[in-house]
Amino acid sequence: MQLSKSIKFCLLSLGLVMGACYAVSAQNEEKEISTVLTAGSKNAIFSNNAKYTFEVKNPTGTEQTGTVSYVISQHNKNIDSSVVKVKIGKHSSEKYSFDMPAFKAGFYKVNFMVNITEYDDTTRRVFGIRPEEIRSQYPKPADFDAFWQKAKDELAQVKPQFKVTPMPKLNTSNRNVYAIEMKSLDNMTIRGWMTVPMTKSKSRKFSVLLGLPGYQVNLSPIVGNDEDLAIITLNVRGQGNSRGPIDTRRDEFIFYRVEDRDNYVMRGVIMDCLRGVDFIFSRPELKHDNILVSGGSMGGWLAMATASLDKRVNLCSTQNPILCDVYNLDGEVTWPIRDIKKYVRTQPGLTLKKVLDNLAYYDGKNFAYNIKCPLIMGIGLLDPYAPPAAEYATYNVLTDSKRIMVFKDLGHEISQSYKELEGRWMRDTFALF
Repeated sequence: MQLSKSIKFCLLSLGLVMGACYAVSAQNEEKEISTVLTAGSKNAIFSNNAKYTFEVKNPTGTEQTGTVSYVISQHNKNIDSSVVKVKIGKHSSEKYSFDMPAFKAGFYKVNFMVNITEYDDTTRRVFGIRPEEIRSQYPKPADFDAFWQKAKDELAQVKPQFKVTPMPKLNTSNRNVYAIEMKSLDNMTIRGWMTVPMTKSKSRKFSVLLGLPGYQVNLSPIVGNDEDLAIITLNVRGQGNSRGPIDTRRDEFIFYRVEDRDNYVMRGVIMDCLRGVDFIFSRPELKHDNILVSGGSMGGWLAMATASLDKRVNLCSTQNPILCDVYNLDGEVTWPIRDIKKYVRTQPGLTLKKVLDNLAYYDGKNFAYNIKCPLIMGIGLLDPYAPPAAEYATYNVLTDSKRIMVFKDLGHEISQSYKELEGRWMRDTFALF
């Protein structure tokens, strides 16, 4: 969501500092054995079989002998392996090329291991084979659309009672900061922040970035040097300054009332996001046809749900969205399935299948069917919470304008290059030059 020059400068400065630290570290480690793994494609996505080069550097004065190997697995089952005997002379390095067998479309974990005289290490990676062919075997519930229409109808019956409070002590030299408040589903009060560029023109209208929160994240005002963009950060119920009747421990929020499809906490959370769009439409200084909704992790999932259920959203940016292709998450991720399983064991008569049946109504993949606005998605192949197969099963459902950025060496995160793409994409679409 950071589009301002000042924020980019901070990130760049941080990157330079980290780079300097790395340089010092590299100098200290130049006499130690190390490895470099290089994928045969930029994003570790292949059309048929994966290819890697594994380099072992031996700057020591001792010859190293042993093995270099790999093990490929999928769904916690080993499906292929290879071992190569190696001899690496002192003060030298050797490269080993691996052409792996052809596999069907999907994602595969691969561990590269080096076991030599004075060094043992494992490098863990994931590669994809024709991910554009991935499809979930689980269809959208037949009454999915009716379920969410009912929720929207209930939200419409709640008077929003929008409240905007100037926060002059938080203002910057070029932006005004406001605390915002409104009523959402179940008459629950939710809060957030709005920052708007200062202007002498009373008729000027601003494009809008609606930022949605990650899991148990307290969003604060976002300020910067942008002169043409209003930024709203919304804290949904049970999070940040919207805590109140729902005030769970961190690990409890995800399964709060999950046994009841019609009262699961995320039903209200998603409606909170739609109410945020209502707020935008209530403000005369905001452009109602230039709305980008964006978020990461839970926020990425909420961005998709909002774009799916509210056609007033013009652009959607989703990074590492959780809760996608939920039936296939068991056995693939630790969170949130592990916490949900713990909860299931405490509830007599409740089963994981029942919970997953309920979560099908909250599945990001199923929301994707109704997204008609342009969308960009960013994913990390090493993501332990939003696995790439689930992300692609969701992405492949989309039929309209879409783009995906894959980061082969990242986990539950995206790089600054994605945020820069998001900024250019938004500015081009909204004609912010």
